[in-house]
Amino acid sequence: MPNSNNYRSAETQFGHIHTLIQNGSFKQAKHSLHTFTPVQLANLIESSPPPIRSIIWGLISKERRTDLIEELHEDIQSFYLAQMDTEDLVELAEQLETDDVADILQNLPDPVTLEVLDAMRDQDRERVAAVLDFPDNTAGGLTNTDAIKVRPKFTLDVVLRYLRRHDSLPASTDSLIVVNKKNMYLGLLPLSTLLTKAGSTVVRDVMRTDANPIPADLPDAEVAKLFEQNNWVSAPVVDAKGKLIGRITIDDVVDVIRETADHSFMGAAGLDEEEDTFATTAKTTPRRALWLGINLITALLASSVINLFQGTIDKVVALAVLMPIVASMGGVAGSQTLTVIIRGMALGHISRSNLGWLVSREVKVGVLNGVLWAAIIAIVAGLWFDDWMISGIIAAAMVINSITAALAGALLPMALKKMRIDPALAGGVTLTTITDVVGFFAFLGLATFFYT
Repeated sequence: MPNSNNYRSAETQFGHIHTLIQNGSFKQAKHSLHTFTPVQLANLIESSPPPIRSIIWGLISKERRTDLIEELHEDIQSFYLAQMDTEDLVELAEQLETDDVADILQNLPDPVTLEVLDAMRDQDRERVAAVLDFPDNTAGGLTNTDAIKVRPKFTLDVVLRYLRRHDSLPASTDSLIVVNKKNMYLGLLPLSTLLTKAGSTVVRDVMRTDANPIPADLPDAEVAKLFEQNNWVSAPVVDAKGKLIGRITIDDVVDVIRETADHSFMGAAGLDEEEDTFATTAKTTPRRALWLGINLITALLASSVINLFQGTIDKVVALAVLMPIVASMGGVAGSQTLTVIIRGMALGHISRSNLGWLVSREVKVGVLNGVLWAAIIAIVAGLWFDDWMISGIIAAAMVINSITAALAGALLPMALKKMRIDPALAGGVTLTTITDVVGFFAFLGLATFFYT
């Protein structure tokens, strides 16, 4: 019979559990939690403040925590992993896929990781160690070692008999991987081919040799692009010598895509993509303080520019009223360009060959929009202060800042990437500083020239 819990909205489910806990109905809450899937349990924990989160964790059986732990975001996952002893961690590792185990171990202190590896069975230790050799943001770090391998000399009948010896196939298995005696990658044998060709057919005659494997050191973002472009369900991964390490499956690629989207969104505010929505005040404060401090430094830089023209501002008070308009318009225009460029970089659309065209277009857009809104604000300022000199000054400053914003927004991401600085993280702060400084300098510099 279908579980009615699956058809209720997440908000209703979570609200029901929270109400039961707040009312002290722990036995009923535990019974309700038993109907939740691991993904639903992870969402519930991530959607709960720390006090309720601790109670929910305590109501979940030890057996179900194994499936739950791999669904949690890194920040929360690390918190619960730190509470487990070595025996529990080894038991957890035995039930998870290799790449998930590697991710978990990389979140633990080095002494604990070594202790867990030492306690593992030799076979399990070897498969996890093979993945741990690679950074978690590469193809090697995403690899599962559960690939089913076959030799090219066998017939399809022999392969089928070999498969029937397995209780089940690894998840997302759409092809078997063909290797030689030295475990060198040769090609793929799709399951569709295995099931539709004559049993006497030799693997060598029907395997796909045009399916190139993924290098283990390829960045995970590039892996995600390959899966998107080729509609893959899984793909083999090889080391620098061409030896098979394992395979990457679509579920791991979906995680990469989600993390990349989270990173771009959170990075724009200077936050970690694994930021816990319900993290404690003690954790949240220092994380945000860093980028607030950086922003303060950039704000002081912009203020120092204003201070250079203090005498002019004292003479023409209207300048103080109009200054924020110049900086704000430049900031918004630059952010539009910056967002388009960073998105294009993430999708792999931008290279040196087409960057020039994009910069040219953004400058043209900056000029046209700058002139349009400069004309409008010039009329407003002239009528507001009955001073057509100041209206011309603010119009010129807005055009200058719009062009600067377009150039900065287009070139900053590439420049930051070349310096190995994340554009999503540092681009916004850097751009704001540039548009503020240029906007204030242009506006107040022109005012000083014409009024003194």
